[in-house]
Amino acid sequence: MNKNELSNSVSQTLNKYGQQKLGVASSFNWVDDPRRLAFSFARYKFVAKMLENKESVLEVGCADGFASRIVSQSVKKLSGLDIVDKHIESARETLCEKWPMTLFAHDMLSGPIPTELGGGGFDAAFSLDVLEHIAPSIEDKFLSNIVLSLAPSATMIVGMPSLESQEYASVLSKEGHVNCKTQPELRKTMKKYFKHVFMFCFNDEVLHTGYHKMAHYNVAVCAEQI
Repeated sequence: MNKNELSNSVSQTLNKYGQQKLGVASSFNWVDDPRRLAFSFARYKFVAKMLENKESVLEVGCADGFASRIVSQSVKKLSGLDIVDKHIESARETLCEKWPMTLFAHDMLSGPIPTELGGGGFDAAFSLDVLEHIAPSIEDKFLSNIVLSLAPSATMIVGMPSLESQEYASVLSKEGHVNCKTQPELRKTMKKYFKHVFMFCFNDEVLHTGYHKMAHYNVAVCAEQI
């Protein structure tokens, strides 16, 4: 493809889909700390690879859906929910028809996903940067309602900042992080719901299986419900 062909291809794509815009959450990150988007993209890319070709995937806590498109690219159907109405409104406003998602507001503490929205039939779910905001006293209700929304053979992925990382977290982050865990604690939590739990670490955008006490972010990949 020569320079003119490339230019024409870009113009055709922009004419068809329009110039893309950031949502409210991603706009804040782009202004406040642009590197945060790189870290988020890396986590979503990992989820996309783990859930590749899944039929129906649920994201719990999609915010404005900006990074969700990375997973949408790899799965057959993606549904995203968030408890904040403004986030879902923003996600709908910035949705691209090339990468469709079903978006709705729902509080996982209120119950599982209704059957008319796919509840009970999702063959995978993921939740990134959400569990640390759920108080320990109600995390079982939160996680149980997600599991009840899944098919029995479904896969689930949970990612959250490590407890060790909180020494270096910003004041704003610390205010909302009421339930950070060490990697062994996250594994123990997810073993209540799944027979198999595989643990991974992130430091910035780098994925690894190294010493968990030096990890900034932990991810649990779970399979086979108990």
